[in-house]
Amino acid sequence: MTTTTAQPTGRTLTYSRSTATAARVLRQLRHDPRTIALMLVVPCLMLVLLRYVFDGSPHTFDSIGASLLGIFPLITMFLVTSIATLRERTSGTLERLLAMPLGKADLIAGYALAFGALAVVQSALATGLAVWFLGLDVTGSPWLLLLVALLDALLGTALGLFVSAFAASEFQAVQFMPAVIFPQLLLCGLFTPRADMHPVLEALSDVLPMSYAVDGMNEVLRHTDMTTTFVRDVLIVAGCALLVLGLGAATLRRRTA
Repeated sequence: MTTTTAQPTGRTLTYSRSTATAARVLRQLRHDPRTIALMLVVPCLMLVLLRYVFDGSPHTFDSIGASLLGIFPLITMFLVTSIATLRERTSGTLERLLAMPLGKADLIAGYALAFGALAVVQSALATGLAVWFLGLDVTGSPWLLLLVALLDALLGTALGLFVSAFAASEFQAVQFMPAVIFPQLLLCGLFTPRADMHPVLEALSDVLPMSYAVDGMNEVLRHTDMTTTFVRDVLIVAGCALLVLGLGAATLRRRTA
């Protein structure tokens, strides 16, 4: 009597396949300096510009600088991920990968690892620049700012992966930004406290993840210790990122028989 050993199927999440996917994505991005600049340089330049726009009012920079540390990573990672993933969809790369013994979970995990690694670098650069060079006055730990910025970048990655399924060109991918990002930007509490908004808009802001990213940053800005509100905000942002990653996995399918 012979026994057969079950071979891993393409639907099983494996470390080797996920890391191989992540390495492939990072190799591609390494040869695209414009994308690297968008992810790493542009957020830092925007923070520097903002700091000196309010040069005569440092308190204003302190009040909105922490919020922007959560917003910039989300926006840039959304743009980069949606365009990069769309290129792979339209070029047939995803089609070929899904024809191999490579599961959706491996692809999603690989993309998350690759862009997550870049998100760590991006968030560390922006947070370090704001706190130690631009003089952002933070009551709590800068490491908590970094944590929220990283989760926001992962959320932007998940949103970009998801919306790329509904675009036919890179231009269309960018067009999703007003629909997906701008409403969150207006309602997150950056421009006015959410409690001062119309009740309908306040209720809508309560279901948008960027609102909790901004709230989390403000908690670090105002409190020395980690608060229960901060923990709630972090868990909501992380949960939204995982949920959208799951929705993104549902859009990965072969389009030919």
